[in-house]
Amino acid sequence: MLKTAAIISGIFFLVSGIGGFVPALAPQHGDGSMLFGIFMVGPVHNVIHIASGVAALICGMIGAGAARKYFQLFGIVYALVAVIGFFYGNTWIFGVMEHNVADIGLHIGIAAVALYLGFMARNNDLAPDHRH
Repeated sequence: MLKTAAIISGIFFLVSGIGGFVPALAPQHGDGSMLFGIFMVGPVHNVIHIASGVAALICGMIGAGAARKYFQLFGIVYALVAVIGFFYGNTWIFGVMEHNVADIGLHIGIAAVALYLGFMARNNDLAPDHRH
């Protein structure tokens, strides 16, 4: 389950990261682009999503133990990004990454799922892989 979830997560992040560079999917809006007309993105934001996707795919291919570590780390990171987003609001985080309220909501959702998979998924979910 964790391997599959990491691979699906990786594909999700790659599609969103690459999609952020496609003007038809992320038209220019003010100081940034709006992915699917909802999420504020830009070059740094897109590269972070691509890097998250590559990491998820690699961990998913390595095994369930690596996938669990991925979800633990990225769950914490995305939770922190969501909390930081609350303080910055609809503006740039640290002056380098644009975001909006929709991004904050998505980051909360990503963090919740990742933290569940990283810390709460049952140990027998790892059983088919045998590499903890």
